[in-house]
Amino acid sequence: MSTEQKTNWGQFIPLVTVFFFWGFVAASNDILIPVFKKAFDLTQGQSQLVSVAFYVAYTVGSIIYMIISYLTKGDLINRIGYKNSLALGLVISALGTLLFYPAANTGSFPLMLSGLFIVALGFSLQQTVANPLAIALGPITTGSQRLTLAGGINNLGTTIGPLIVSFAIFGSATSGNTDMSIESVKIPYLVLGAAFLLVAILLKFSSLPDKPQAVVESDESISTSRSSALKYPQLILGMIAIFVYVGVEVSTASNLPAYMEKDLGFLTKDIAPYISLYWASLMIGRWTGAVEAFTEDMNLQKILRFIAPYLAFGVFLFVNALAKHDLSPFYVYALIILVLIAADMASKGNPAKMLLIFSSLGILALVIGMATTGMTSVYAFTSVGLFCSTLWPCIFTLAISGLGKHTSQGSSFLIMMIMGGGIVSWLQGYVADLTTIHVSYIVGVLCFAYLAFYAWKVSGILKDQGINFDKKVSGGH
Repeated sequence: MSTEQKTNWGQFIPLVTVFFFWGFVAASNDILIPVFKKAFDLTQGQSQLVSVAFYVAYTVGSIIYMIISYLTKGDLINRIGYKNSLALGLVISALGTLLFYPAANTGSFPLMLSGLFIVALGFSLQQTVANPLAIALGPITTGSQRLTLAGGINNLGTTIGPLIVSFAIFGSATSGNTDMSIESVKIPYLVLGAAFLLVAILLKFSSLPDKPQAVVESDESISTSRSSALKYPQLILGMIAIFVYVGVEVSTASNLPAYMEKDLGFLTKDIAPYISLYWASLMIGRWTGAVEAFTEDMNLQKILRFIAPYLAFGVFLFVNALAKHDLSPFYVYALIILVLIAADMASKGNPAKMLLIFSSLGILALVIGMATTGMTSVYAFTSVGLFCSTLWPCIFTLAISGLGKHTSQGSSFLIMMIMGGGIVSWLQGYVADLTTIHVSYIVGVLCFAYLAFYAWKVSGILKDQGINFDKKVSGGH
């Protein structure tokens, strides 16, 4: 096989539509949590069952996928093809959105959770396919940057999702409406289900490859004599890293509304732009980290590293202006973005170094948030989004490096660990019920501490296997 020299944009662009959907739904959960908490009279720990139902479905989906593959004595995705797998995942998610109709009409919290669970069950299959596929649609040396770019599209969805769902429940920001109607939730999710089906059809007839071999074949030079993906320590430790990374990313946002309501006196309807800013922060960081996927020109990369984050910040301001939110509290955030740019430049594109730097900054942001009050703490907690922004592609790239023919199996194990988003969110909610929401962010500090450890440990593991990301970096910076 001749290795692709450039990213196949004609195939990559249709693929990233599914990344958008994942972000839209995941961030919208942060609006549903405070709404359900009031409507169903839940504790903070109980309200986090929204996150548990959504993220544990990823694990269940991965287990189902592996059981089917085992029983049929062959890899399910390789058998039915990547395009068909994506389409099937979208149809499953569409079925989940249908449950929102009877759930909203009957006011059933368990039925709402069931709908979210089935939506995420479809996402599990989509994620297992789409992440390695994004890496495969071009040269392996820029695979991490392509995954970062796809993550940037994901966060366009996370930026817009909370605003649309909040609008569906409360109306415009200037309406003064504080009434929450559970029934108003069903329309945006039914529209979302229709969008799932439309994209499933479009992907089915797109030029996406059914059985891409780029990732597997490009790694064949590295020893793949081990019998299973679980024989590779970078994957085992990487699975834990994905668990705690998704955990801290989700729990920081999902517990923020309760903190702003209880400690700072915000109304539920006024929290949406801050949740939007949190998820936009991931978009800001990912657009910055994806610069290398567009050009190899060093001078142009330096310029784009300053333009990309502020362009993404401009998208956040624009969509919130359309939603008629007051933008004045957010302008100061432009200064915090400078920290992100400096950290990105210091990492020099090395995923292990980037993981270490960004995890350390995540710890600093949470500690500042816990040590302060008022809007300073809100900005500190929100900035965690900036420092989570490139961690997924860093961990994913490091964890599947050197797996060769076991890459798709390793990918499935990593997707399984997305359940950390639900477990860690529930754990932080439980700690908040025992102490305070402010104090509960210590859970996130511990998550980042493990990620810093993984960044240090995995570098040595990969070097022992003949994989050195510094060699690639030295030629690229």
